[in-house]
Amino acid sequence: MKYSKEDKPERAAASGGGGSRAVPVALVVIVLCAFSFYLGGIYSTGRSLLDAIQPAPPALVTTAATTTRHSSNPVLPSTSTAVAFPECPADFQDYTPCTDPKRWRRYGNYRLSFMERHCPPPPERQQCLVPPPKGYKPPIRWPKSKDHCWYRNVPYDWINSQKSNQHWLVKEGDRFRFPGGGTMFPNGVGAYVDLMQALIPGMRDGTVRTALDTGCGVASWGGDLLGRGILTVSLAPRDNHEAQVQFALERGIPAILGIISTQRLPFPSAAFDMAHCSRCLIPWTEFGGLYLLEIHRVLRPGGFWVLSGPPVNYENRWHGWNTTAQAQKADLDRLKKMLAAMCFKLYNMKGDIAVWQKSPDGAAAGCYDKLTPVTTPARCDDSVDPDAAWYVPMRSCVTPPSARYKKLALGAAPKWPQRLGVAPERINVVPGSSAGAFKQDDAKWKLRAKHYKTLLPALGTDKIRNVMDMNTVYGGFAASLIKDPVWVMNVVSSYGPNSLGVVYDRGLIGVNHDWCEAFSTYPRTYDLLHLDGLFTAESHRCEMKFVLLEMDRILRPTGYAIIRESTYFLDSVAAIAKGMRWSCEKRSPENKADKDKILICQKKLWVGKQ
Repeated sequence: MKYSKEDKPERAAASGGGGSRAVPVALVVIVLCAFSFYLGGIYSTGRSLLDAIQPAPPALVTTAATTTRHSSNPVLPSTSTAVAFPECPADFQDYTPCTDPKRWRRYGNYRLSFMERHCPPPPERQQCLVPPPKGYKPPIRWPKSKDHCWYRNVPYDWINSQKSNQHWLVKEGDRFRFPGGGTMFPNGVGAYVDLMQALIPGMRDGTVRTALDTGCGVASWGGDLLGRGILTVSLAPRDNHEAQVQFALERGIPAILGIISTQRLPFPSAAFDMAHCSRCLIPWTEFGGLYLLEIHRVLRPGGFWVLSGPPVNYENRWHGWNTTAQAQKADLDRLKKMLAAMCFKLYNMKGDIAVWQKSPDGAAAGCYDKLTPVTTPARCDDSVDPDAAWYVPMRSCVTPPSARYKKLALGAAPKWPQRLGVAPERINVVPGSSAGAFKQDDAKWKLRAKHYKTLLPALGTDKIRNVMDMNTVYGGFAASLIKDPVWVMNVVSSYGPNSLGVVYDRGLIGVNHDWCEAFSTYPRTYDLLHLDGLFTAESHRCEMKFVLLEMDRILRPTGYAIIRESTYFLDSVAAIAKGMRWSCEKRSPENKADKDKILICQKKLWVGKQ
């Protein structure tokens, strides 16, 4: 029966006053419903990636807040929802949220731990677009960028003025030139690496493929190795003046912000074939050799550790180090003793360069058998996971190489480039993985990369150099681009199956990361960001808006993003991307029956109002 105001008196009279009780009952129902919503708000389990559009704070403007409900999914903004993000202040042009010098005073000075990752809490997260420097323009293309970059893109003169005698870089007109100098290679990085190759023959034949450079400067060493088939992760901390990592990435050389301090580096164990320190000022012999133990962890069995600078060649160099020959000799003796206790042996030494090799098979040599929980260094107990590397404190102990991985040692594994297509032994410890799954993944990404190039013709040309695969499994996308003029930073979720060791075993590079936080890099450092299923995988933890703002921060103006997700997610991505001044097009996947869709976006180059 249709209810109307006009028939209320008649119904009340006919029911003998029963209608008079209907109003209190209705009020009780309304109060109970309201109370249940109130409790739901109190006991909510948290925000998710899907909560992209929230009541706008002063820094965020939203309009046309129309939403589309799905019976089995959370509420998402529809494609008609418009989001507008304001510009960050001009002094945010080199903003690095988790390594922000403005926040360093909040943390202690012990072992320079204030330079490690300290991300701002949610209330302090910025919801604005990081502006480019005044006069910014698209970077010089590779390979010319290896030797030159625009001054206005990285407008920092400190290295040029303070270290001009070391020839790291030289300002010439509207650009910087990188002559390949360094503190320990006054004759140029080429001559320095030539000497290193003479000491380590494996650098010439594909045995050595991946390298880590600690305290990288402007990454000239890593840049030179690229031409020799060796892929290097260059590492340096954020500082107030030098912007070393920003210079490296502007040149098109792989690099991340980082420091060996109290936390493990974001790499798995046995990742690198070689590690390098050229007067990187790391106190290797302090704290019981703790920093050396971290090098031991990330270096694969049979891998090489290269040191140039104090105390190597102290006989000829001590007078320039503000010390004495006796003190430097004592440091070298102490270093040799520590490395021997960690199952390294002195492999070669000449001039300013000393090379140690990690034991390829500690059990056979008997070295690791001598280590116990009370020796120095101690032997790690079974509860220590050597691959855990996300906010994990460094431990003063050694984990011996696993006996089940006979092909993990350098020399036993296939050489480069054969190792790229071979399923590594340790794929068997990754949940849900197998050699068959590896081959299927490889074939899948070859097809996908071919399709991407039809959708984005710039991929495979010199227009794209620095690439990040934001949610990889085995590095298949990077492997499919191996013949293109690009390098790829593979990111494996710190909350999913840790397959990063497989990525390194293939001869590729990458890091563990949590996309609920900012990445360890400067703004405007990547030409292409590739995202496959990230929002699907992390929608229960992270908020889409902040992930996309972080993508905007690290993407270069005129750079691209390939976002592969379901239509359900892409509609909200497109709405937020429009507010970030991106232009996007939705495209079909290579397999028409695939439920996923592809969003191809390009970031616009805009000039800050401030």
